[in-house]
Amino acid sequence: MKPTSLFPSALTAALFTAAALCAQPPQAQPPAGAPQQGGARPMRSFPAPTNLKVLPKDITGQQLHETMEMFATSLGVHCDFCHAADASNPGPNGRPRMNFADDSKTDKQIARIMYTMTEQINKDYVSKAQALDPDGMGKPVTCGTCHRGHEMPEAFVAPAEAPRGGQGMPGMPGMPAGTPPPSN
Repeated sequence: MKPTSLFPSALTAALFTAAALCAQPPQAQPPAGAPQQGGARPMRSFPAPTNLKVLPKDITGQQLHETMEMFATSLGVHCDFCHAADASNPGPNGRPRMNFADDSKTDKQIARIMYTMTEQINKDYVSKAQALDPDGMGKPVTCGTCHRGHEMPEAFVAPAEAPRGGQGMPGMPGMPAGTPPPSN
């Protein structure tokens, strides 16, 4: 199964445009003086993923990196929110690198549950809404749909404005006092 078949097109676009937050060390760098793509930094190489439990088994290291960037951006967190540090593996800055395959952090387990939930919502509900109203209804659900850049989704607070949907029932807010009930 191709990884793109699991993601609706809008989610795929979000994955490829998310800001970089969870960088793994590159496996190989081109030699000094080697041509660079677009005159920017050299292309990074990401290792093949390991310990995948809910993401597609054939996802590439680059695709996984982009997915993790989208998760981190959506929750306003960094890699260490879900991933444990490996004290025995220091990076060039002397700080421990992340052990991305480690499952010891509860937040990583929760992330897997939440990923599965959004995939199920998109497959079982959003896709059906899109089939009924293909001109815009039913945007895919992502982490950002609820989290909006926060570790925990914020509670919904209804705006303090006039009620929507017409006059309402007698005695209810939005219905002037003394107004007779509507006739059917």
